[in-house]
Amino acid sequence: MQGMKGSKWLIILIITALAAGAGYYAWQQMQPRGPGPGFVSGNGRIEATEINISSRYGGRIDEILVREGDFVQAGAPLVRMQIDTLTAQQAEAVAQRQQAVTEVANARAQVAMRKSTVAAARANVTRMQSELQAAQRKLARTRTLSKEGAASMQELDDDQARVTGARAQVDAAQAQVVAEEAAVRAAEAQIAGAEARVEAVAATITRIEAEIADSTPVSPQDARVQYRIAQPGEVVAAGAPVLNLIDLNDVYMSFFVPSTSAGRVALGSEVRIILDTAPDYAVPAKVSFVASSAQFTPKTVETASERQKLMFRVRAQVAPAWLGQYTEQIKTGVPGIAWIQLDPVAPWPEKLPLTVQ
Repeated sequence: MQGMKGSKWLIILIITALAAGAGYYAWQQMQPRGPGPGFVSGNGRIEATEINISSRYGGRIDEILVREGDFVQAGAPLVRMQIDTLTAQQAEAVAQRQQAVTEVANARAQVAMRKSTVAAARANVTRMQSELQAAQRKLARTRTLSKEGAASMQELDDDQARVTGARAQVDAAQAQVVAEEAAVRAAEAQIAGAEARVEAVAATITRIEAEIADSTPVSPQDARVQYRIAQPGEVVAAGAPVLNLIDLNDVYMSFFVPSTSAGRVALGSEVRIILDTAPDYAVPAKVSFVASSAQFTPKTVETASERQKLMFRVRAQVAPAWLGQYTEQIKTGVPGIAWIQLDPVAPWPEKLPLTVQ
């Protein structure tokens, strides 16, 4: 019986030792394996700037031109909104512009006609003034003859009446000139008003065209469609997001480093990111941000000793050359380890090769 009990305890000890060894091996495997002295590491996930694509004006979505996961280039159309109302407004505004242009032409014709009438009225004034002068000369002769007894008082009165009538006709002709000149100014004002209407309608057309253009949102830059927020046929409010894009030119990893090393991290320091999905490759990056104040370690750090420390948040910007060659491999949320070169003289080991030189 004692031999059997001893065997059981031996088996328990062996199992316990194996479990401890397996746990230690697993713990060792989970520890970051980096270059060594002169470097510091931090755990993080690949992130990228997100862009929400929305229509500037509310309405019904007619068509979404991309699918989730598609790569789009800057300027590529993404969404088409229904623009039936805008198209009708545009046609109406074009007709109004044509009407305003016609009004301008008519007003100019009126000005030309009024100016010719002014010229005729001035000619009439000249003629009336000539008749007045002739009547005045004849009246002067009649007065002389009347004093000599060679002309009757009736003739003198008739000549006087003709002078008075001629003077009245001159005054009337001059008044007609003034009236016609006023009509010219009124016609010229009509031209200005019609031209202003043309400009106003042209501005309306430009605004409608801008609204039509804004009803087809385009990609602001090279990006990948992450997911649809709305679907064709849905009515969305002005500014409501329809698509979510990932900016392929702004990919980075945010992670935390201990306060003991944060002071040695400089902007522009070289970083190599080892992703869990590709442990044999190192993604080149540079430090683009270091927090100015420390904070408590996030929950993603598993060990209790690490959680008790204050950490500084660091952002490593992925190299544009790598982004340009491996665009299709960019996936946000992929976890990994970022190694920062604290000592610019410290050599990178060969076990951290770069995918892009």
